[in-house]
Amino acid sequence: MSQTFRLRKPVPAKTTERSYWIQSSGMRDEDYLPALRGDIDADIAIVGGGLTGLWTAWRIKELNPDADVAILEADFCGSGASGRNGGQVHTWFGSLDYLRSVVGRKEAIRLARATRDAIAEMQQLQADGVLEMDLRLGGFVSVSVAAAHDGGWQEKLAELESIGEAPYEAMGRERAQAVSAAATSREGVFEQFSGTMDPFKLSRSLRDQLVSRGVRIYEQSPVVEFRTGCPSTLVTPQGSVVAKDVLIASGAWAGSIPQINRAVYTVDGQVVTTEPIRELLDEIGIEPGRAISDSQMQVLYLQRTVDDRLLLGQGSGLPVYKDQLGQRTNHNPQLQEDVTAELRRMYPQLHDVAIDYSWAGPIDISASHLPVIDTLDKAPNVLFCVGWTGTALAQIPVVARMLAARLLGVDDEWSKSPLADQSGRITRVFPEPFRFIGANVVRKAVQRRVVRERAGQRVAWPTRALISLMPRYREPAQEYVPTERP
Repeated sequence: MSQTFRLRKPVPAKTTERSYWIQSSGMRDEDYLPALRGDIDADIAIVGGGLTGLWTAWRIKELNPDADVAILEADFCGSGASGRNGGQVHTWFGSLDYLRSVVGRKEAIRLARATRDAIAEMQQLQADGVLEMDLRLGGFVSVSVAAAHDGGWQEKLAELESIGEAPYEAMGRERAQAVSAAATSREGVFEQFSGTMDPFKLSRSLRDQLVSRGVRIYEQSPVVEFRTGCPSTLVTPQGSVVAKDVLIASGAWAGSIPQINRAVYTVDGQVVTTEPIRELLDEIGIEPGRAISDSQMQVLYLQRTVDDRLLLGQGSGLPVYKDQLGQRTNHNPQLQEDVTAELRRMYPQLHDVAIDYSWAGPIDISASHLPVIDTLDKAPNVLFCVGWTGTALAQIPVVARMLAARLLGVDDEWSKSPLADQSGRITRVFPEPFRFIGANVVRKAVQRRVVRERAGQRVAWPTRALISLMPRYREPAQEYVPTERP
């Protein structure tokens, strides 16, 4: 039985409110690929020209160079979360508990190792001149900034040691402060084979390579109507695509489809970037290519860009109601003020440094804090992948193998992964308006917790109780045990 979905048309960011990555790229209006005009057919249609859609098309072409793939992008490739994130590259070893609960212990280990392989793959593609991304492996640092978080990595480090893996170096206060270059750091861990990249440059490079390999990519072509069936029909303002198989990979913008909207909730993230300050960054000790984050629930993450700016972002921003992504999710002065204040708190030496770039972006979060992959109800030929939750740049190339294998009907270790088919195992989030009301209450509780923990104060039980209302997947102790498919 076919279904028809009306999709909300995205609101593009104004030129001056685009991310640092996009504005510094020198992109011009004439760099857009042509929009879809007329009606076409394709074997596989991908909705969303971000890194999920682009890497999946890349993997499809690796498996079947003759596959007929069309990508529909509402604005330009990389204009969404792929071109707005903090550019941090690190493995899934730090998420073994999340992975284990969704896919089981053995597969969790395999996938974590696969993300390390993905970093090596991207490193080689860059060295060979195939893809451009400014990948720099200066390491990933995660630090504790409150006594309540001290020792939080010990259990994970012990588990990694039990499987013969040692990706992280534990750091005491002196080492943590030196590596993070922040006096607020108390202790932490350092992952050597990690770092930073320019995610928009990677998006553009993937786009151009895919076009040269025969993938049809249409920019400024939002899908406004979607009719499922075999085949399915994707309608844009000036054309349509009829495709045998479909991948929906548009992140938070996929929330117009009710089933997807109940799989994730969306909040605004915020990032700021300073003016170039090479001498100050040298003096502070922030190393090029080093990704740094802290242990707060409202996590802060930063890096030193290739042109010597400090880029700082914060997750857990304002909740988004239903699928209503508008101008606020492109630019939010209040969030900009909050994040700028955090930058100056961490690094007082930057109190009078100018902010050259500021932008917001929606983050689609799943209860498992992992990407959610499933097919639409009554539409087995329509696959969706959403819910990246801020850990994606080394993970998407791995998940793209699963998506490509499923779209092509390939029976291998990737299509068989429990992460590749989560049907019946997705924790649904609260429906609206309860979700939006609850998210605002919980966000304020999280803010109270952050303030009290940084001050070394006890978090009151009402605050802890409210935070516990956040959607959660099954606990790791109740880990998923995979079964053989018939």
